[in-house]
Amino acid sequence: MVLRDGSELDTVPVQKIRTQIRANTTPRHVPAKVIAVPELPRTVSGKITELAVRDVIHGRPVKNTSALANPDALEHFRCLPQLLA
Repeated sequence: MVLRDGSELDTVPVQKIRTQIRANTTPRHVPAKVIAVPELPRTVSGKITELAVRDVIHGRPVKNTSALANPDALEHFRCLPQLLA
């Protein structure tokens, strides 16, 4: 979900996101935390790179950053206070 300018992520959109994921996948795919970020890292072909985000969050080196269209987007995920709690 992309928020409109000036919008904030509150309990209503978070519940909507969780409900949509649960309806289209399995309960194990429903995230424990939903966090607003400025952008998601994508490959040159436009696919979201979940594995790169996971590596950054866990302090592991990201493999093949040259395949990313916007590698700077990964920096937002380093030491996010919402993920440390």
